[in-house]
Amino acid sequence: MLFGRFSRQAIGTWRAVLGLRPRHVVYFCKNHWRSIGYWGLQTVNFACFLHLFGEYVAMLSAVEGPSMMPTMSVNGELTLELKRIDPATLKRGDLVTYISPVDPARTVCKRVTGLPGDIVCVDPTGQYAPSTEHVVIPRNHLWVTGDNLPYSRDSRMYGPIPFGLVKGRLYARVLPWKERGVFRNTLEYID
Repeated sequence: MLFGRFSRQAIGTWRAVLGLRPRHVVYFCKNHWRSIGYWGLQTVNFACFLHLFGEYVAMLSAVEGPSMMPTMSVNGELTLELKRIDPATLKRGDLVTYISPVDPARTVCKRVTGLPGDIVCVDPTGQYAPSTEHVVIPRNHLWVTGDNLPYSRDSRMYGPIPFGLVKGRLYARVLPWKERGVFRNTLEYID
């Protein structure tokens, strides 16, 4: 039996309606599955492209929490995060994302306030250390702090972070739509 579960009556109906011979029906079924396979492969290719683009070039990231107020709202924002960054091009005032040294499952966003070789005040607020204590940032490390110091867990608590933990640099705010735009460097460096 050539068509498996199809009866001769059903095949006769196919011929009558479509004017096809049985071999045309078989040809249609073969091409239909080829088409599904083709589009399935294209979908997998597109998903792989999106994954690689988001992992190595840029991606949209949701940022929320009180530590970066007033730059970002507590409720959360959608930002464009650039993944291809060279540590040598980072500047004081850039917003970076990195893996938290305290909780490696979390990605954190903070502002770069110290580069390798800089001398920074450990805690200007005096909350975690005396405001007179200073530290020299070691080679291949950054000093990062949140814009809202009382609500930020940052380098004041765990010290300088290595470049290896840095995952990206925030470039622009995408949502909310009324506040979209490129992040400006608002940090004043005192030499």
